[in-house]
Amino acid sequence: MIAYYPLLIPFLPLVVAMMTFLLEGLLGEKVYRIGVLMKMVVLGISLMVFREVIIPGNEAIHLAVFSSSWSGLLQFYFLIDRLAAVMIVLMSGISVLISMYSLHYMQPERGRARFHILIDITTFALVCIVLSANLLMLFIFWQLLSWLLGLLAYNYSHLPTVKGSFKTFTILRAGDVFFFGGIVLAYGLYGTLDFHQIFSQAGEVSASFSLWPGGGEISAVTVVTLLIFIGAMSKSVQFPFHAWLPEFMYAPTPVTAFLHAGIINAGGFLLNRLAPLYAYCPVTLHVIFVTGFLTALLGASMMLTQNDMKKTLGYSTIAQMGYMIMECGLGAFSLAIFHLIAHGLFKATAFLNSGHVIHDARQEPRFPYRNEKMERVDFSLGAWLTGFITTLILPLIILYAAHGALKIPVRDLQGIVVFLFFSWVTSSQAIVTLYRLQITSWKVMIIMLIALLMIVFTYLLAGEKFTYFLHPSVDEVHQYYQAAALPGRLFDLLVITTALFIILGWIFIYAKTHGLAIRMPKWLHVLQIRLYLFFMNRLYLENLVFLFGRKLLSLIHRLDKDVLFRYLPAGAAISLVFLAAVTLIGSFSVIHFILFFVIVLMLPLFPFHGVYVTALTRLPGYYPPFISFLLPATGLYGIINLLPAMPVLMLKVVSILALSGVLYGSLKALVQHRVNHILAYMGVAYYSVLWWYLANTATYAPQEVVYLSAVVLVTTGLFLAWRCIQVRYGDLSLERIGGLARPMPRFAVLWSLLVMAAMGLPPFGLFSGYAEMLLRPPTAMSWALVIILFAWFAASWYLLRMMHHLLFGPHREDISYKDLRHREVFSLLLIILTLAFLGILPYGFLKERSVMVRKEGTLPLFRIGQCTDEDVKPPLFPVREVW
Repeated sequence: MIAYYPLLIPFLPLVVAMMTFLLEGLLGEKVYRIGVLMKMVVLGISLMVFREVIIPGNEAIHLAVFSSSWSGLLQFYFLIDRLAAVMIVLMSGISVLISMYSLHYMQPERGRARFHILIDITTFALVCIVLSANLLMLFIFWQLLSWLLGLLAYNYSHLPTVKGSFKTFTILRAGDVFFFGGIVLAYGLYGTLDFHQIFSQAGEVSASFSLWPGGGEISAVTVVTLLIFIGAMSKSVQFPFHAWLPEFMYAPTPVTAFLHAGIINAGGFLLNRLAPLYAYCPVTLHVIFVTGFLTALLGASMMLTQNDMKKTLGYSTIAQMGYMIMECGLGAFSLAIFHLIAHGLFKATAFLNSGHVIHDARQEPRFPYRNEKMERVDFSLGAWLTGFITTLILPLIILYAAHGALKIPVRDLQGIVVFLFFSWVTSSQAIVTLYRLQITSWKVMIIMLIALLMIVFTYLLAGEKFTYFLHPSVDEVHQYYQAAALPGRLFDLLVITTALFIILGWIFIYAKTHGLAIRMPKWLHVLQIRLYLFFMNRLYLENLVFLFGRKLLSLIHRLDKDVLFRYLPAGAAISLVFLAAVTLIGSFSVIHFILFFVIVLMLPLFPFHGVYVTALTRLPGYYPPFISFLLPATGLYGIINLLPAMPVLMLKVVSILALSGVLYGSLKALVQHRVNHILAYMGVAYYSVLWWYLANTATYAPQEVVYLSAVVLVTTGLFLAWRCIQVRYGDLSLERIGGLARPMPRFAVLWSLLVMAAMGLPPFGLFSGYAEMLLRPPTAMSWALVIILFAWFAASWYLLRMMHHLLFGPHREDISYKDLRHREVFSLLLIILTLAFLGILPYGFLKERSVMVRKEGTLPLFRIGQCTDEDVKPPLFPVREVW
């Protein structure tokens, strides 16, 4: 048991959250102080683990939590190496600082307990991301972090906060979809999700995807790494996924500090964790470098045009994240981690101080006090020239000193050059800031230059030592740099161009400061103004996304009302089924056809979904939840018995109909405004995914039962919760009911958990079954995978929109709100707990039960399919002919 003490690092914050939830009413203020003490214990344990890991000769610590053949793909075990040890010290330390700061800062706020609980759960998710030993476990907590970021916006009575929360989760969910696609393809390539096994096989498995028949091949490992990188882009606010960060600034200052110091670094950590895999993909590393370069440039430009303190710091973070990702793109992975730590500590301090200033300004309108007697001092030419020349000569001094004294091979490693170049740019900006603040004291300038020199040398020395601390193998470090190396001329062009921009900026600032006129063409002056407006309005990216979304929804609405869209796809599908039936006369009996049509009416399959949708949207009372439970369960029983008798052609037709149903149900759900219609078409999309899996495997597997059970329970639970609203207020559309979060807190919590389960988030059974179905057998790169992932993202959008309308919509004064009664709470809570149990249910147990039942012959249902070793380790799929 003593060997398992590092498990306290992730689980003690979870214990603190539970303690706050249960004892806050009894202990009051003391419960928060006890929580801070427990987090200090976590920090102490993290330091102990760090000390144990860095001892020479010690290997990484492996801790199995939930890892066996029974677990299926959801293997939960922790890996604590040097990278993880450094990160847990950072996370636990920042968590302690944020909690101590929040004791006073959040004291007058409503919902203070909810704030502390969310912070503690977020700490738990972050630490589990850092300690994950396989890709699927990391992704589970990665998704949970996306959901928590939407909740941490905190002030849901403020409309911009609600909109920002919706945008945050939507953008992060888009990145998660790409990330999960990369996981599916990685498992298909390597047959494992364990980090070390993936790294060992990455150099052995050589495969490619065909983008179109007869050509256009792309390396499979390049596709995998690009998809995972898109997931990292969304968390680490890389262009164009950066748009959610400015909208998140409405959150309380401790939340924004925690975000910028820890959460937003998840993308950089992910790239570092998968560094050996990215070493095989020079193309992906070049894409990472370009993305980071654009993000740094655009983030810094937008930062200079903001007039809000927190937004200025936010865009500064975007630029710094661009630098961090750019270092990864040049193979300087360990430098990116060092940058991540330094920036995290600095930005947490800056945000907490800005929050203090904002808090004081709200308390005292005249703060900060203005000194009316302050005299304006002009700049001196000598001081300006000193700063200008110093910023030009300083990098050369550092380059030669580093090459000679520190013996860092700067001429051979572009990552080091970028690091030095970053130091030069930062020092240049700092000295420009001195001039803008009208500081002309020679003493201040000399101290500033000495401080810059010391900081840069410290960074260089620490960067070198940190590189070989994380990667003791010199060959491994050089492999990263060589894989990421850009063409020499291109790299030199980028550096020279950026340097010219900085020098021109210095000249422009000097001229403006001294009132000198710079002769420039009129078009250049107009361009300057337009660029300023362009960056001040944040590239108009939010407007473009809003316009695109509105046009897309308008198009879907028009298609939904179009008669051709209603009847033409259904007619084509029915014709396809009829042609298949004619072709299969003799091999598929009439009884089988009749049974098939009965099954597709109960387990909805496009275009025969009408009975299911009508029953859920037209029947009154408690019939919809009852029908949503009974019909699909009966349909699954029938299709599993019919499946062995279905010919290959029929299975192909079912697969086409299923993919059509996935797309059709998702598009229909996007344009609905009544809860029962949204849930009905959600069911059509989700059950179509099950049909697609059955048609492609033609065998019974436990994940099918888990997936269907989860969909049935989610649909039934949401219908039951909506029935509670109908009983109180009538059958209203989403535009006519809202604001239920404050007057109905029990309903709000249970509804949020049900929506969380319906969106396929862990730890609920829908995600578990969904992941197992896509990964067993491994899914190839195909349009089917694209459609299914689109349906997953679309469900997140319309379900989250439904939740926000109900819980945070406009409050109606003419309604007498009444919260759920105890028996209603009990029934919904029972469904949620069952969904959570399905999410952690060992698949090996289900397989053993199915084998036992097949041997005893007690149920005909389990006579279909065999449980073999291939279910545990699937074979590699033929990746060259699958697009």
